[in-house]
Amino acid sequence: MLKTPAWAAPSATEPLAPFAIERREPGPHEVLIDIRYCGVCHSDLHMARDEWGGSRFPVVPGHEIVGHVKQVGSAVERWRVGDTVGVGCFIDSCRHCEACREGEEQYCSEGMSLTYNGYERTDGKLDKSRPTWGGYSTRITVDENYVLRVPAGIPLERAAPLLCAGITTYSPLRRHGVQAGDKVAVVGLGGLGHMGVKLAKAMGAQVTVLSHSPGKRGSALQLGADDFLVIRDESMFEQHAGKFDFILDTVSAEHDYNAYLGLLRRGGTMVLVGLPDPQPLRAGALIRGRRNLSGSLIGGIAETQEMLDFCAEHGVAAEVEVIPVDAINEAYERMLKGDVRYRFVIDTASLMPGGEG
Repeated sequence: MLKTPAWAAPSATEPLAPFAIERREPGPHEVLIDIRYCGVCHSDLHMARDEWGGSRFPVVPGHEIVGHVKQVGSAVERWRVGDTVGVGCFIDSCRHCEACREGEEQYCSEGMSLTYNGYERTDGKLDKSRPTWGGYSTRITVDENYVLRVPAGIPLERAAPLLCAGITTYSPLRRHGVQAGDKVAVVGLGGLGHMGVKLAKAMGAQVTVLSHSPGKRGSALQLGADDFLVIRDESMFEQHAGKFDFILDTVSAEHDYNAYLGLLRRGGTMVLVGLPDPQPLRAGALIRGRRNLSGSLIGGIAETQEMLDFCAEHGVAAEVEVIPVDAINEAYERMLKGDVRYRFVIDTASLMPGGEG
């Protein structure tokens, strides 16, 4: 076993602090990755503070991992030492259910093995004696089939958030066939929303950002949005009724789905990728206009690789603020205030002796 520096949340009420974990030497079909950067997702904060319930402490967060292959198992053929790679939100799945067979491992009927706060698998079954630790650490050992290739041309620190924020927004845009000329609205301009704008624009869509914050107009246009609408009162929804082909809703705060559905054209679709509290939904908002309301969860391994290749081809990468690991607690507080443009990324060199942390 390999003793590995990490940072962990000891409990839901304590700040993250230095912690040591053990990573295994790679088995025949596994690779050992030296982590270079790890993105900070808002779900990390939720898990560290047990806001969704089910957190198992200590928690080492982090599922936006990029780095380089350090060692490969004896039977590994896809990867070589030195390859630039990534690991996203899960590191395994059952591999035999319908979803896994169709390349949608995130919907594994037995439950995907989360990169952290989950369990490894033994003989294909979740093994509760083997908890998973995330990317706020210096290395990770992963099955070769759940590793992603990070194409050349994407700055590594800006590639890390693509493993969650990127695929979370790419998947519904691609699955619902967004194409050149479509009128797309992105609700919210945070870590997810800014990637939604970039990706929809790269697909050729006409992109409008919908936000409660007038001060974000300049940022939205700089990211590539064609228009920006301030959500303040019913008049905005009335003026723009039926305007959009597709709405990507990235907001996790409470908001009225019915009002946003009214912005869709006949047959249009709104997809939820945020996790707000349950909201009342009026049937009429769907029936009048034959509108669709859907949800989407990250993407499978093949689709995530497709997204990375798309980003490299179109020059798309996350906007990030790189931090040392000892700034993570401050970063969490800033995330709560919306004080980040648009994703924090940990430089894992700061975990090493002599590093910044």
